[in-house]
Amino acid sequence: MAPEHAEAVPSGPLWERDAELAAVTGAVDALCEGSSTGGLLVFTGEAGIGKTAVLRQVRRIASGRCTVWTARGGETVTSVPFHVVRQLLQPALVSLSAAEAREYLGDWYDIAGPALGIARPGGRQADPQGVVDGLVAAVSRLVTLHWPLVLVIDDAHWADQESLRWLAGFAQHLDELPVLRVVAHRDDEATGESARHLRTVGRAARPGTSLATLTAFTPDATAGLTRATLGPEADDPFCREVWAVTGGNPYETVELLAKVRGAGTEPVESNAAALRDLNAKARGRGLVATLEGLGTEATRLAWSAAVLGTNITLRLAAELTGLSAESAAHCARVLREARILSGEDDALEFAHPLIATAVYRSVPAAARTALHGQAAWAVTRSGRSAAEASRHLLEVHPDDDPEIVEQLRRAAREHLAVGAPEAAYRCLDRALAEPPLPETHATVLYELGCAALLTSPNGTVAHLRAALAMDGLEPGARIDAVCRLSQALVHLGHVSEAVQTIEREAARLEPGPDRLRLQAVHYMWEGIHTGEADALERSRVLREIAQPLTGRDNSERALLILRAFDAMTRGENAELVVELCDRALVNGRLAPGLGWTDTEWSFELLIMLGGSYLFADRLDRAEALFGEALRIYEISGWSGGHLAIAHAFVGYVHRRRGRLVEAEGFLRESLRLADRVGEELPMHWDAACMLIDTLLCRGHLGKAQEVAERYHFGPPYPSTLILPDAQSVRGRLLLAQGRTKEAIEELEAASHAAAETDRYNTVLAPWQLLLARAVGPRDPRRARELAADARRQAERFGTDTAIGEALRCAAALETGPRATSLLARSVAYLESSPGAYEHAEARVAYGIAARDARELTRGLALARACGADALAARARAVLREGRGLG
Repeated sequence: MAPEHAEAVPSGPLWERDAELAAVTGAVDALCEGSSTGGLLVFTGEAGIGKTAVLRQVRRIASGRCTVWTARGGETVTSVPFHVVRQLLQPALVSLSAAEAREYLGDWYDIAGPALGIARPGGRQADPQGVVDGLVAAVSRLVTLHWPLVLVIDDAHWADQESLRWLAGFAQHLDELPVLRVVAHRDDEATGESARHLRTVGRAARPGTSLATLTAFTPDATAGLTRATLGPEADDPFCREVWAVTGGNPYETVELLAKVRGAGTEPVESNAAALRDLNAKARGRGLVATLEGLGTEATRLAWSAAVLGTNITLRLAAELTGLSAESAAHCARVLREARILSGEDDALEFAHPLIATAVYRSVPAAARTALHGQAAWAVTRSGRSAAEASRHLLEVHPDDDPEIVEQLRRAAREHLAVGAPEAAYRCLDRALAEPPLPETHATVLYELGCAALLTSPNGTVAHLRAALAMDGLEPGARIDAVCRLSQALVHLGHVSEAVQTIEREAARLEPGPDRLRLQAVHYMWEGIHTGEADALERSRVLREIAQPLTGRDNSERALLILRAFDAMTRGENAELVVELCDRALVNGRLAPGLGWTDTEWSFELLIMLGGSYLFADRLDRAEALFGEALRIYEISGWSGGHLAIAHAFVGYVHRRRGRLVEAEGFLRESLRLADRVGEELPMHWDAACMLIDTLLCRGHLGKAQEVAERYHFGPPYPSTLILPDAQSVRGRLLLAQGRTKEAIEELEAASHAAAETDRYNTVLAPWQLLLARAVGPRDPRRARELAADARRQAERFGTDTAIGEALRCAAALETGPRATSLLARSVAYLESSPGAYEHAEARVAYGIAARDARELTRGLALARACGADALAARARAVLREGRGLG
């Protein structure tokens, strides 16, 4: 679509739209004068209420002063991914060479380019949220070439899901770019996700100034328009009848007056009775009757145009209708004169969306299906992609045609590659109805399940189960289907069922790589399951399986990672944990096929690898691993749940290093990203747990409580393992709030859970240390027993952090020289550990206990560097008092 600079737009006044046009004029003036960075105007209202007329005035007001790009949704093209955003950006895209496009879009070219149709998609499935973020970034960069810019989107209720997702994201950047966004849509016409995205856009507008619902004309305005159209001699009774017949609907009023003028009817009271019959011809069956009265050929050309829906060319419409070029041109003139079609030369469009809807719905079902079939083949013959033809194939009746199945499968692959899994799902679902040949039926079900994985885990479970129940899957695809099915079950919280699924399939296989892969997946899900029936037996078997493995392939590497994670959670020697992790790498890096964006293995496996390093005091390797995840997800455009998890673990590495301010930033961003994906997901639990822990370290109790309340952090806990231990973190929160009794109950529950699963890592789950302090005043004997057991566990694990923290806990239960001695030893260990915050805590406690101002000053400096505000305040207070300090 060409820029709107030179478009001739009627400049006559709009009746009763003064407030709306004033808002438009003010927004355009502010944009052009630089007093505003842009903004958002949203116009809503029923069909025919005049939204398009207002948008036409937007273009007129901005013409010659701004760059104006326009797009429109269409009822028949809602299934075409990125249709609206491509329309909108076409002026910028056609003006750029391939090299210029790559230069301007930079790192986003490979992510957003395929969705915009200017770059070939990669071979892997694109992350939908990443593509949307890439489009937001792409538009932001294109603005620098065309500012000040006005983007106009009409009929947004019919925009495709992918474009609406982009629009909702772009609306969150109102004050950052010199862009005025103007959006119009019908009230309550959109449903489901479309409605949710439009609500998001509406919330970004400023009520009262940039969000307007258009209303029908009053009788006075209708009379004014009637006399402006038919002449001042139109009498009052005639004008009142015009308003009564149309209800003040602007579109119906304009069409009715055009018919009155065309019929040469005198606008007087005696002719008012004829208005209802004339109005009926402009809508519904009356419009259809009018169309049929233009002749068979004109009717069929209008049908073809309605089926094509958008980007209608006279040549293509004639091809579908079977008309010669001369006959098609004649029919187009007739349809323009009847105010059904508009446009010039080869380009056609309907005069109003209401007309397009009425014509499309008037096409007999059999004829409509046939026209869609012809349109699909015409698109294919023209050399365009299977994805472009798919919207027509979706409307063709199933007819046991293997070729249509293959076309739809190709279209689905293309949709997945540009980040449109919903569109891929529609294609595969339609292919299933054809139906596929028996030898490919299971494969189509498998592909359907994979397409649903990011958007509908329940759908994935149903389709993959059906695929596995049939013959026809290749061995590799079958193993992959089982693994993906188990992954979907885990994401739905059905961990036990996921494990059983893997067990059943593994029992069918002979020893070999496939069975080894399934064993690894089986132990992975059991490893994150908090309700294992026999954790000790599982650990024993895993230890035996992993013992002889050298890491020669990814299945062996996966089992080594799982063994390391199990050893870490159980508090086995940390050197063993690190050695197992290192054996799972190739030259210190992830093996090919085992990367963060590889799909053969779930990313949970790499979380286990990084977590094992993290809690074994190898923060350097954990930081490198999670930092790599963050970089790769950002470069690859994976900005949904994967990026949220990467932010969470990068943040928690900062927390363990004592960089609490940086940790809080990453963890809040993780939760923001997770909130875009859904609600109450496992990633929310991890990120919220980490953030609460970090805020407690900072001494920001109120903020920690806010996070806990917002994300419902507390029992019942999910069935998957949370890092760090959720019950320990909640127990710490309750202690900080002074709710000691509840804290003890929470920590006792953590004790029972640890006994059942044999997980005794005092860094990952410091419930013993917390419980010892909580019960100390009432039951010092039990407190000392807990502290002594925690110390044994810490010495078994062997890290400086674990031993230093156990010694600090023991010191808190002592007094006098004994406490001071234990704190001195704690400081010595923690000074050697990577945990700066724990070191600061121990140093401040030691300085106070030893009455040593120098040690306390060092602790204060450490606390400040960490961002531990409450700890620093405590140290300052003691130093300020100065009593008893040497």
